[in-house]
Amino acid sequence: MSFEELLRAQSDATTRTRKKVTGGKKSAKPTGATAKQQRDKKGPLEMSAKKPVPFLRRVVSVPKKIHRDPRFDDLSGEYKPEIFMKTYSFLDSIKKQEKEMVQKQLKKCRDVERKEKLQQLLNRMMQQEQAQEKQQKLRERQLSLKRQQRELAKQGKKPFFLKKSEQRKLELAEKYAELKRSGKLESFLNKKRKRNAIKDKRRLPSQKSL
Repeated sequence: MSFEELLRAQSDATTRTRKKVTGGKKSAKPTGATAKQQRDKKGPLEMSAKKPVPFLRRVVSVPKKIHRDPRFDDLSGEYKPEIFMKTYSFLDSIKKQEKEMVQKQLKKCRDVERKEKLQQLLNRMMQQEQAQEKQQKLRERQLSLKRQQRELAKQGKKPFFLKKSEQRKLELAEKYAELKRSGKLESFLNKKRKRNAIKDKRRLPSQKSL
């Protein structure tokens, strides 16, 4: 037997053995994606570029992040000035200490530029303090009016509600009484006269227009 006939017989024997093991079925050839996955098991599965893209694409929905502002969100509760002032009342003592510290630094300071900055800071603190006192008085007045209305309602009488113009008059009357007690009424009236005079002067027609 020649060498070629020996190789042919060996190949036929290998084919017959494979058919017996597989039952005569052809082994499926692995696809390109499967072959790629077999070569790299940890890598992602690559799809064939020959496959057409569907008309309606599947999009994975990502939850949108919603940023909320606690000042305007109902989840933070309702804002009540009385409870807020009572909760953060400790800040008043801290502000008072800071004001005293600035006043001491202002007395000891010799640098003109730094002294001017400290004076501006002190003025800002005093303005904030005055504004806070004004708001506190306004809240106390509103609470007093509410108490009066409740008392009238308990007595069976019709409660009264002040208009904004009447509330403004009461505020001016209280401010007038406070300035009179502190002795600053005359200076306040002089400043107001000057402001009114400037306004009147601006309203008058100028000589150029005449």
